[in-house]
Amino acid sequence: MVRPHRRPRDRPARRPTTARRRVPRTDRKRATRVTTRFPAGTFTPDPRPNAPHLMLWAQTRLELLLLLRNGEQLLLTMFIPITLLVGLCLLPLDGLGEHRIDNVVPAVMMVAVMSTAFTGQAIAVGFDRRYGALKRIGATALPKWGIIAGKSAAVVIVVAIQALILGTIGIALGWRPELAGLALGAVAIAIGTVTFAAMGLLLGGTLKAEIVLALANILWFVMLGIGSIVFASDQLPDALRFAARLIPSGALAHTLREALDLSIDWFGVAVLAVWAAASGWAASRLFRFT
Repeated sequence: MVRPHRRPRDRPARRPTTARRRVPRTDRKRATRVTTRFPAGTFTPDPRPNAPHLMLWAQTRLELLLLLRNGEQLLLTMFIPITLLVGLCLLPLDGLGEHRIDNVVPAVMMVAVMSTAFTGQAIAVGFDRRYGALKRIGATALPKWGIIAGKSAAVVIVVAIQALILGTIGIALGWRPELAGLALGAVAIAIGTVTFAAMGLLLGGTLKAEIVLALANILWFVMLGIGSIVFASDQLPDALRFAARLIPSGALAHTLREALDLSIDWFGVAVLAVWAAASGWAASRLFRFT
C-alpha cells in the first residue's frame, strides 16, 4: 500500500521556479562597465620573439655598458696603451726608426685592439660562463649568433673610442697622418678587431675560466712580441719577419703601418680574414654557455 503524496498543513505552497515579475539584479543582462588605465590587449600574451635587429641592439648595449663599467677592462684597454704611446714617444729608446712616432702609433694601435678584442673579451666571456650569466642569456630568444655578434659589436665600439683617443694623443705628440691613410687605417683596425674578437670568443667560450685567464695573458705577451718584430730593424732575417706576418698580431701591425703610409697590404688582409673566418666558424660550433 502506497500513501498518496500530500502537502503538510503547516507548510506553505512552493513558489514556482520561473520569475513572474522581474529578473533579479545579479541575473540581468547589461553592458559591463570596466574602468582601467590600460588599453585593451595590453596584458594579452604574445609569445613571439622580438625583431632580430632589436635583440642585437639590446645585447650590444648591454655588453658595451659592462665593458665601460669594468675597471680592469679600462686598465687593459685604455691605461696600458696610452702609457705605451707616451712612453715610447718621449723616452730615449733606440731601434724605433728615424720617424719614431710613425712606427709607435700603429704599434700601440695593434696592442689596443689585441687587448680589447682578444684578451679582455676572452676573460670576460670565460667568467660569464663560470657565473652562469651566459646560461641565462642563452635561455632567451636571442640566438647564439646574436650573442657573438652583440659582443663583437660592443668591442668594435670600444676599439673606435680607443683609436680616437690614441690618435688625438699621437697628434699632440707630433703625429701627422694623411686623411686617406686614416681611412685605410680604420678599415685595417676594423678587420683586426673582428679577427681578435672571434679568437677571444673561441678561447673564452670553450675552456674553463681559470685556464682562459692564464692562457689569454700568455698569448697576449706572445703576440705582442711577434707584432713588435714587424717594427724592428731590418737586421732581422726576412724569413722571421715573414713568419711574424702569418700571426694575427704581426699581420695587423704590418697592415696598419702600410695603410697609414697610403698602401694596402693584401697579404696581411688575407691572413686576418682567414684567421677571422676560422675562429668565427669554430666559435659558432664549439661555443658553450656553461
